[in-house]
Amino acid sequence: MGLKLSVVILNYNVRYFLELCLKSVESAIETIDAEIIVVDNNSKDDSCNMVKQLFPSVKLIENKTNSGFSKGNNIGVAQAKGEYLCILNPDTVVAEDTFTQLLDCVDAKDNLGITGCQLIDGKGEFLPESKRNIPTPKVSLKKMMGNAEDYYANHIGADATAKVDILVGAFMLMKKSVYDQVGGFDEDYFMYGEDIDLSYKVLKAGYHNFYFGNTSVLHFKGESTLRDAKYAKRFYGAMQIFYKKHFKQNLVFNTLVYLGIKGAYLTRKTHKAQQLSLIHI
Repeated sequence: MGLKLSVVILNYNVRYFLELCLKSVESAIETIDAEIIVVDNNSKDDSCNMVKQLFPSVKLIENKTNSGFSKGNNIGVAQAKGEYLCILNPDTVVAEDTFTQLLDCVDAKDNLGITGCQLIDGKGEFLPESKRNIPTPKVSLKKMMGNAEDYYANHIGADATAKVDILVGAFMLMKKSVYDQVGGFDEDYFMYGEDIDLSYKVLKAGYHNFYFGNTSVLHFKGESTLRDAKYAKRFYGAMQIFYKKHFKQNLVFNTLVYLGIKGAYLTRKTHKAQQLSLIHI
């Protein structure tokens, strides 16, 4: 019998979050044949030394550059020996029963792609990015204009268990064979959009993605908001890559989406500049 689970954690300069995360994962895998792999993207803090000293059984991969979210995770998964993978953010804390509950759930389902669970923030509030719909151009444009109602899968209750299209990269559980079959995370994305892309590729390969609301994971940082100009720019960039790959429509349509994305970004930038000028008046 091989390993049941490989937990892959990509770290970049969050030493204290990572320590909390690893403690929680070690407790949660006590009764499971599992391994923990930490991929460090050239952190400048004490992350790697901390892992070596406090968690000697963790497999540590020290990248010499910050290769981004997709490539970093793919490097970790390439070393994974488990039947299942859990892609996990370092700023998370899993519950003691998270993996046992989810593995029981996934073992009982056929044709399963990615499974996610309930994510809550540091204040104990539910994070809507735990479950999302496919961000068609129309849905994304609405989100960029400030209406995220169709972007998140709000038709599914936070405590429910149901099929869902898109899950979040902070916590993704899936068979390694499925990850390998669809080519893992697409390395054209550096940060943001990779989880949407992977979820969509898994759906297109004929699998069902599931949201499992019976167990929750603490995710301290959560998704940035579009009010953050840097996040907004990255989100728009990621969506452009996503449409180029999956929505190869006519030129007029692509131009409209591009202009919509650009327009929404510039509107937000102008709005932010106006707010700043008001502060300084």
